[in-house]
Amino acid sequence: MGVGRQPVPTLGGMPETRSTSPLVVGFDLDMTLIDTVPGFDATLRALGAELGVKFPVAEMTARLGPPLETLLSGHLADDAIGPAGDRFRALYPDHGVLSVPVLAGAHEAVAAVRRHGGRVLVVTGKYPANALLHVQHLGLDVDHVEGWVWGVGKADVLRSEGAAVYVGDHVHDVEGARAAGAVSVSVLTGGCTREELVAAGTHVVLDSLAEFPGWLDGYLLDTRLEALEADLRERGSVLVAYSGGADSAFLLAAAVRALGADRVAAATGYSDSLPQVERDPAREFAESLGVAVRTPQTHEMERAGYRANAGDRCFFCKAELLDVLTPLAAELGLAHVATGTNADDAVAGFRPGIRAAAERGAITPLLDAGLTKAQIRGASRRWGLPTWDKPAAACLSSRVAYGIEVTPHRLARVERAEAAVRSVLGAAGVAVRDLRVRDLGERASVELDAELLTGHLAAGAPATGELLDAVRRTGFPEAVLDPRGFRSGSMNDALT
Repeated sequence: MGVGRQPVPTLGGMPETRSTSPLVVGFDLDMTLIDTVPGFDATLRALGAELGVKFPVAEMTARLGPPLETLLSGHLADDAIGPAGDRFRALYPDHGVLSVPVLAGAHEAVAAVRRHGGRVLVVTGKYPANALLHVQHLGLDVDHVEGWVWGVGKADVLRSEGAAVYVGDHVHDVEGARAAGAVSVSVLTGGCTREELVAAGTHVVLDSLAEFPGWLDGYLLDTRLEALEADLRERGSVLVAYSGGADSAFLLAAAVRALGADRVAAATGYSDSLPQVERDPAREFAESLGVAVRTPQTHEMERAGYRANAGDRCFFCKAELLDVLTPLAAELGLAHVATGTNADDAVAGFRPGIRAAAERGAITPLLDAGLTKAQIRGASRRWGLPTWDKPAAACLSSRVAYGIEVTPHRLARVERAEAAVRSVLGAAGVAVRDLRVRDLGERASVELDAELLTGHLAAGAPATGELLDAVRRTGFPEAVLDPRGFRSGSMNDALT
């Protein structure tokens, strides 16, 4: 997103979508996902040969979309249309499936929905069994196929499946989407013109499905940002639990946009687990927004569960932070304490800190709006925030292997070691983005950007020995370079 994001072609008046609802996108089939013309052509010719009728095939295939019986009307006697339709559908598997290709961008459009964790429907006027044959033959990654529904009749299916978006190529697809309260996205791969689709009330017109992934990215980001702003406005005032990382910085900026700096404050818990190098940049960013910054001391080291450093260490850390910030928010007259938990965090597996914050009443506006880490970075870039590409910066305790007691000495040693690594690489003119020195007891494991391990720090390179010597001088008896490179949360491997 941000710089370089493709324009989002919309026509306004889109229905409101609840960002917290699971994403469900429906697609029409004929001339939206697949080019039905070759199959329809072949089957119609086979039917005509059986019936002794010469159908105007080119004319009938020029505007596919209406029900088959409608297309046959005018070419057969009224009492022959029903039986002819049945025979067409019976002939179709042999004549109309293998010759039909997927339209350009169809697989990518479906994959875009999947990338956002969504479900995919095919809602079509086609005979259900034949529609399913196309989906299976072309390998379309679809959750549900509903056939023999047309125009506004599609609305019942879209509503029952919770579809927020319906993509089609025909004016009657627009009718179905609008009747369902879904966003109507139209593609110009069928027989309807842009003018016809606009007149029917579509919300979006795309030249083809190739444009759909970019549109969906922009639509979801815009929708979720609107939901975030509405949520924050409703909250009235917030104290942001602010680490200076990309998520909490974005939340702070969003809160200022929604509420004004006078109804927002930032609080950064100072303790041995917060790297010194993070403190001044975090304060400077918050102050650039006009936000008051509080830096209360937190004492997680006094909690036995934190020092023990079992798998639930983060629970005790977050509990301490919220136990400090909740009364601070009350003292400042702010209604809520908000954390930067995002939608990815909620599905990332083991997150005891989220539970501790929830138990203490903290709110999670980014998660509630459905914003993912990538969307937060995209929106941060759009807003011109310097934190949009800031590397993840977990607390120093996350570097200590589970089961090894967390102490101020260990945290200070890790911080010195990381500073030493950056100094060695900086002197060599090597830029490093992600770096962790893991404390494995008496041994340090250095994790760096994987690309450095095949270049400047390839096995046997003199720079590798120099780097590890620098780590040893900070107090580690042993030091090794992890050949797998940097992996966020790699300490959690020991828990599985």
